[in-house]
Amino acid sequence: MNRALRVTAWVVAVVVLLAVVFLVYANIVMQGTRSAALQVWRDDRVSVRDAGDSVVMTPTGQPDDKGIVFIPGAKVDPYAYLATFRQVVASGTTVVITKPTLNLAFFDTRPLSTFEAHAPTIRTWAVGGHSLGGVRACQLAKDADGLLLLGSYCANDISRSYIQVLSVSGSRDGLSTPAKVEAARHLLPSTATMVEVQGANHADFGAYGDQPGDRTATISRGDARAQISAAIERWVRVLPPGTDLR
Repeated sequence: MNRALRVTAWVVAVVVLLAVVFLVYANIVMQGTRSAALQVWRDDRVSVRDAGDSVVMTPTGQPDDKGIVFIPGAKVDPYAYLATFRQVVASGTTVVITKPTLNLAFFDTRPLSTFEAHAPTIRTWAVGGHSLGGVRACQLAKDADGLLLLGSYCANDISRSYIQVLSVSGSRDGLSTPAKVEAARHLLPSTATMVEVQGANHADFGAYGDQPGDRTATISRGDARAQISAAIERWVRVLPPGTDLR
């Protein structure tokens, strides 16, 4: 009996220790670059508010009645994407950047409607994500009018869907490499728009500094961000009007 109790105690201790280690790991995020975020906060064309479960970016000018629910990459601070969507929002599109459970998209089971509720007047909604966030976005694509992948690709097959898809990748991406993006291309609809930004790497899709495992970019962060934003703006303009029956 004593031996069984000791074994049980050890097992419980190990499980608790592993849980603590995981929680510490999950909560150490790649922080957004302060200067880049501050530039967005000071931009009078863009309004930014923390909604608790997400960061909501809305245009202060004329809205285009379209929105994007965007899921961050694994352990990346949601505020790191303010700079990515600054120009997109300034042009009229609402962007809701989620705060994934434990900072990992796969642990977040909340539906898109949770985040769409922060902008109830929007009718056309796309879902998107960076890296692991994009993989999760693919799983939610059936409930959206569009799918946006930044440095990411699908693990599930949506090739028979009529959804409008934009995939923006970087030629110097060391994580979602061009080879991986190409290998998963068949999982997307044949109509998907594929854009590869020459010289951009994985971290160029946010503003959070360098990322382990990534390759060195051969263009500036500003240049990469401008090309990424331009691709998203072009895509948003052709998104079809949303409906209540998706």
